[in-house]
Amino acid sequence: MIGLLLVLTGCGLESGSAVPLRVGPGSIRPIAALHGVTVTVGSKDFTEQNILGYLIEFALSAAGANVRDLTNIQGSNSLRDAQLHGQIDVAFDYTGTGWVNYLGKETPVPDERGQFEQVRDADLAAHGMVWADMAPMNNTYAMVTSAHTAQETGVATLSDYAALIAKDPGAAGTCVGTEFNVRPDGFPGMAAKYGIDTGKVHKQIVQDALVYQATADARQCRFGSVAATDGRIPALDLVLLKDDRSFFPKYNAALVLRADFNRAHPDIATVMAPISALLTNPVITDLNRQVDVDGREPADVARDWMVAQGFVTAQ
Repeated sequence: MIGLLLVLTGCGLESGSAVPLRVGPGSIRPIAALHGVTVTVGSKDFTEQNILGYLIEFALSAAGANVRDLTNIQGSNSLRDAQLHGQIDVAFDYTGTGWVNYLGKETPVPDERGQFEQVRDADLAAHGMVWADMAPMNNTYAMVTSAHTAQETGVATLSDYAALIAKDPGAAGTCVGTEFNVRPDGFPGMAAKYGIDTGKVHKQIVQDALVYQATADARQCRFGSVAATDGRIPALDLVLLKDDRSFFPKYNAALVLRADFNRAHPDIATVMAPISALLTNPVITDLNRQVDVDGREPADVARDWMVAQGFVTAQ
């Protein structure tokens, strides 16, 4: 347990403290059953996850809960362990991560609703975890290139990318993030699905945040691994390569809670349902852009969106 606590650093607010949210109820009205209930909200340590964590915090604060902030936990497995051990009560997670990482499945379910339902049923049975309020947003892994490189090489699909590696490996230099490099739903699995000879790949392993600019510059690498809803993709004029063999699992965001906590506080999922329903790919991509391109704070972006949608009022 000490190891888990050590990763709870770098949060947008003081780790473990009650969050000074400064919002009032809009369409989210105070709920008597949540008044004074302490709810610890978690997220992983990247922009989109921090935004999603703050959306939960603003919503539950407006509903009357006493919210504790434990966002920005390093890595999927650390967040998961924190939830399983009761350090985190609620977080957004991704159906593909649940299916592949937490449940150890190798073959993804091809449609979004089906993937959600399979994860929901299997994780409840195996680990007592409830998945609820699936959002339309699908933050799947993807490969990108610059618009200029796409035009120059004619690469528009992952099959085209595989063919370029086979024909001219030096023309297909690739930057990949550290997790993508080793995950079964990342580069190893993609290479197997598309028949890529990994010995021919001119691959550099870099921090995820560095992939975007490096691929846009097309000097260090001409192709890169990304999250499909990242705001830097449109901002840097990057082009998503079509997954024409449907390798990458669906990664729809959904609310995750322990079953006992959900039984005790069923109003949490009810409060979050209309918020999740509005989280489409264009919406979350724009929210991500405001942080990663415009330099705004995730908490401010989340609050302003909640206010604009009428869920809460600014104070």
